[in-house]
Amino acid sequence: MIERDSIVVRPVREADAEAIAVLFTDEGYPAGPSDIVARLEEFSSERSRVVVADHDGEVLGFVAIHVMPRFEHDDRILRVLALVVDPGVRARGVGHLLMAEVERIGVEVGAAFVEVTAGHHRPDARRLYEAMEYDPTVTSYMRKRL
Repeated sequence: MIERDSIVVRPVREADAEAIAVLFTDEGYPAGPSDIVARLEEFSSERSRVVVADHDGEVLGFVAIHVMPRFEHDDRILRVLALVVDPGVRARGVGHLLMAEVERIGVEVGAAFVEVTAGHHRPDARRLYEAMEYDPTVTSYMRKRL
């Protein structure tokens, strides 16, 4: 059994690409290690980060975030773009640890809000966010495929 206090939340390393590719593929988003390495390059800036939950060198989950300035206010929004936890360790606090790190980073960068989407087909994710007091009634998100 993995103890929550034995999990380290740390910045991603290129060596984590294979584990992230497996997690992402298992979640329904097929990707190989080289795909992940390319994406990690896109997320290695002041505005974007990827963080992993690590237990004795094993990646249990990851979160990818991007910080966006708001035009209407002098602050920022931190957007969660991907959060995946290994199914074998779900409901053991890994998602909470990753989201706590997201919130810590949000405070660090002066974000007013953390935004995350959770499709209705992912009830476990929705429960996690609601348990962490994310407002499920804010639904002004629209998109158009180009």
